[in-house]
Amino acid sequence: MEADFDPEDKYSWFFGMLSRERTNQILEPEQSGVFLVRESRTQVGDFVLCVKEELRVSHYIINRIQPGGVTRFKIGDKEFPDIPSLLNFYKTHYLDTTTLIRPAPRAKLQCKYDFQGQDPEDLPFRRGDILEVISEDEEEWWTARNVNGQMGQIPVRYTQPLEPNQIPAINNPRPQDDIPQPQQGRPAPINEYRTGLQLQQSTTTTVPIQVQLPAKAIVVLQRIPSAYDRRQLQLKIGDIVTVSKMNLNGQWEGTINGKEGIFPFTHVRFLTPEELRN
Repeated sequence: MEADFDPEDKYSWFFGMLSRERTNQILEPEQSGVFLVRESRTQVGDFVLCVKEELRVSHYIINRIQPGGVTRFKIGDKEFPDIPSLLNFYKTHYLDTTTLIRPAPRAKLQCKYDFQGQDPEDLPFRRGDILEVISEDEEEWWTARNVNGQMGQIPVRYTQPLEPNQIPAINNPRPQDDIPQPQQGRPAPINEYRTGLQLQQSTTTTVPIQVQLPAKAIVVLQRIPSAYDRRQLQLKIGDIVTVSKMNLNGQWEGTINGKEGIFPFTHVRFLTPEELRN
């Protein structure tokens, strides 16, 4: 079967921080050649190419390497300049028993209540709206996209899953009496999947910027991380962070006062050239 996908359309194949078990649930019902790319949970900064191959789901590690300071992506004994190039190669070359045919279908959600949003990274919606799941970041908050292409965080409890080909019927909306309250604890949103190009968050809009790493950023939102995750940095407004890596999941890596760790990119902004000179 001929491949039917555009490797440059990262929103179609990148599923964020999925577990191996959840990935298997998505791919097991599919035909051979259906795939997705997820972040590695065991090797931070690496990715996993997951493919339905005949009666099994295969998980191929994609290592991010930097020979000579240049980022490349390695799978097996082959290296590529980026993940789209890797996927394009396996559209016509076999992994084990199949080539890549198309990305896995994304889950669809129907909104049960209105949601106005609480934070800048939220995606507001109305009851009856249909959303597409981009990544299942944590139990209570996912990243989703609406029909206008806008993306952001949504409270899962405000939605219900739609079965494939299910036609929503929204008639006579009832008063929203028992709206469940989403739990606190917010992941950083997945806003852009282009290596070297990241979206800088402000209070009103998002602006594409090019940044040469490492780069200095200032903390604009305070954050006290979970005591159970020692990788997370504590952020105090005004602290200066040396950003060393902008990961695709929105969790950046850097150093504050000599301590290395990760932090959500929405809590910092890069210093301007004028601020760096002062």
